[in-house]
Amino acid sequence: MSDHTIDRKPSGDKEGAYAVWATPSKDAKMTLKKLMSGLRSKFGGPKFDPHLTVVGPISLTGKDAKEKFRAACRGLKAYPAQAQEISTGNSFWQSVYLRLNATPETDEEKNEVIEEAKTLDDTIDTMSFAIDRLELYITPDDKTLKSWIKVEEYELCAH
Repeated sequence: MSDHTIDRKPSGDKEGAYAVWATPSKDAKMTLKKLMSGLRSKFGGPKFDPHLTVVGPISLTGKDAKEKFRAACRGLKAYPAQAQEISTGNSFWQSVYLRLNATPETDEEKNEVIEEAKTLDDTIDTMSFAIDRLELYITPDDKTLKSWIKVEEYELCAH
């Protein structure tokens, strides 16, 4: 196991849906969690950590998921991320998010969420931060997200 890998929960040979998330630096994560909490208190929704999905859920055994995750992480370095705007999507998984490519939105409710996010933190759509870790999650089909478990995380080396 790499010096940068933190093993959280052994998963064995049981097959499950695994996803890899890139997560922001500690300060950015705290800012985003505060914003997400404010939006959740007004609009509802599940509680989860801020992240960028690198690999969506794929079916693997726990052993295979960990091996592939560790192999993919070897030699990776932290990298910068720049928010350009708050946006919304059509799926449950992309209700509101920071995006790189802007597209006009016409849905009034989604625009209300964007305005509320800007009210809660008017710097959110210009935020810069480092992506300094990747995380491996087992993500069963559960829209409450309560059954999702972080299996492992990998701290990316500084530049």
